[in-house]
Amino acid sequence: MTKWLVTGAAGFIGSNLTRLLLREGHEVIGVDNFSNGDPLNLKGIEGSFAFIEGDIRDFSLCQQLCDSVDCVSHQAAMGSVPKSIDFPLESHENNVTGFLNMILAAKNAGVRFVYASSGSVYGDNEETEKSEWMEGRALSPYAVTKKIDELYAEIFKEVYDFDSVGLRYFNVYGPRQKCTGAYANVIPIWTNSLLKGEPVYINGDGAITRDFVFVEDVGKANLMAGSTKTPGALVVNVGTGKSTTLNHLFGILKKQINSKETPSYRPFREGDALKSVASISAAKKYLNYTPGYTLREGLHKTVEWYREWNEAKAKCRDLNREEGL
Repeated sequence: MTKWLVTGAAGFIGSNLTRLLLREGHEVIGVDNFSNGDPLNLKGIEGSFAFIEGDIRDFSLCQQLCDSVDCVSHQAAMGSVPKSIDFPLESHENNVTGFLNMILAAKNAGVRFVYASSGSVYGDNEETEKSEWMEGRALSPYAVTKKIDELYAEIFKEVYDFDSVGLRYFNVYGPRQKCTGAYANVIPIWTNSLLKGEPVYINGDGAITRDFVFVEDVGKANLMAGSTKTPGALVVNVGTGKSTTLNHLFGILKKQINSKETPSYRPFREGDALKSVASISAAKKYLNYTPGYTLREGLHKTVEWYREWNEAKAKCRDLNREEGL
């Protein structure tokens, strides 16, 4: 059994990863300051789990946490491209300063360090399939912060001989992902809207492509990265290796939900790349990573979770009305 520290444990990816690690028999310490995470994401977690409310911008806390674990999975970040454009200073503080605190604390403690990077580092690179050696011009402050994280990881290998694994996530989706608010992502927004019979909007003409990867596969990539000996400051893509247009994605969701809604199109969103699909050959080579879910399978699990979540909220509202609350 390995003792893991998961930062951002109350977030979408962090809470799903925590559950996976516990199911696999590991011990987990979770930390989150709830700036993006939701306490409800931690509800019902079973196993050897301890939670600390804290901020990764506090180096002394980071060091204290790393001193008591075997492996760090660093998920905490301000993860929205549009939000980073609106709040670049906060994006840097969380994603760069917080990252530097965590990797330094992990290095000092001599523990395994795995961290969340992003496919956004490829920026305006026009190649459809993105491989780790490719470069591009960054399109958002968020992309800049993730590239800086990778550069720090390289320097820590060069200067301190400290190994790490950076996972360049592509478009992650699944249960517990925020479906409301200005910075929510496309799959949870559309799923929730279609279930409620509300309008659905597509940014651009719907022809832009994404590599949508189910959160359970992302969790498995973290587990493999934490338990596999890898060379140096390794960075690998985590996706499916398959591209999907937004129009096709909408069609799958519409069919699974049995909706009759048609989408409305609006202007392309600033900071987004036009085409994005991961080459996952490096992840297969170094981590033995292979995605376990097709898009249809992952969407089915996602839709069912949001269906149950909406039904639970409706029951709660009914009870409150009955009790006059």
